[in-house]
Amino acid sequence: MVLWVFGYGSLIWKAGFHYDDRLVGFIKGYRRVFYQGSTDHRGTPEYPGRTVTLESCDGEICWGVAYKVSGEENEQIALNYLEVREKQYDMKVYLDFFTEPAATTPAVSGVLVYIASPDKKLNKNYLGPASMEEKANQIIHAEGPSGPNRDYVFHLEKALLELGCEDKHVMELAETVRQKLSERELTKS
Repeated sequence: MVLWVFGYGSLIWKAGFHYDDRLVGFIKGYRRVFYQGSTDHRGTPEYPGRTVTLESCDGEICWGVAYKVSGEENEQIALNYLEVREKQYDMKVYLDFFTEPAATTPAVSGVLVYIASPDKKLNKNYLGPASMEEKANQIIHAEGPSGPNRDYVFHLEKALLELGCEDKHVMELAETVRQKLSERELTKS
């Protein structure tokens, strides 16, 4: 048995499970957005952080990595781990994964993707759209058991750049967070 898992957020730089192969590539028809509240990793129930989820969007692609997990035991261990780690993501979908921009045939079919839906009845931590300023302010102040929310943004930016992907949404948010942190330091001195 073989399981493929697509990472588009923290899974890019921290898988947390054994895998046999890691491919850089993308899925089609989705874009990465900071719409999911994190109350267990990068924030608290009182002050949720913002993490990425996917939003369906025709013509868009989302770059990330696909992990290949082989063997029934390794697959079960990975799935058990992911069910805990991704518990705030209420949807699981299986999508085609591509490694070449011009490809019409996927490199891998049926890659498992965790998505946080915008349905507030199913996903109580969905935050939804906000201005860049609002998102940055929330990210600067949020911190959870996995660390400050801003570290998540900066790690994601770095990981995507290392993959050769410039996600404009992530880059703009990271820059806004840096500016706000810089302004905060200036007002302290």
